[in-house]
Amino acid sequence: MIKLLFVCHGNICRSPMAEFIMKDLVRQCGLEEQFEIASAATTDEELGNPVYPPVRELLRQRGLSCKGKTAWQLRSSDYDRYDLFVGMDGENRRDMLRLFSGDPKGKVSLLLDCTDRPRDVADPWYTRDFHAAETDIDRGCAALLEHLQEIMPLEL
Repeated sequence: MIKLLFVCHGNICRSPMAEFIMKDLVRQCGLEEQFEIASAATTDEELGNPVYPPVRELLRQRGLSCKGKTAWQLRSSDYDRYDLFVGMDGENRRDMLRLFSGDPKGKVSLLLDCTDRPRDVADPWYTRDFHAAETDIDRGCAALLEHLQEIMPLEL
């Protein structure tokens, strides 16, 4: 089983969007039994809050529910619990590396690293462009799943 954790600043916009989009992708591929997928925040600013309403609406339009999802904060002990930590931007990566005191097992990356245009996923909390974030997250999740299928033995 591959344990995958998406990470962003508050865990109410980008990382939960990635969590539920990736869960849907692996379900469509028949691989849901081979993944544990979750999301977390690098800060405590939104702890316990639900997914931000515009993100809930985007997910609902895709037929996806994030009901019951609330923000929680990443802990140093999570490094041993998950196989991969996928941040949305460079600040998330820096925060994870600081929390984990480095990345000795090479578990930390950014979502768009596997795409043909590696870069940050802009935070729609600030940009207000939730569709742009959704497009980037779609691309990133598809590329990440393809990459994982190439490097890890996944049964179809």
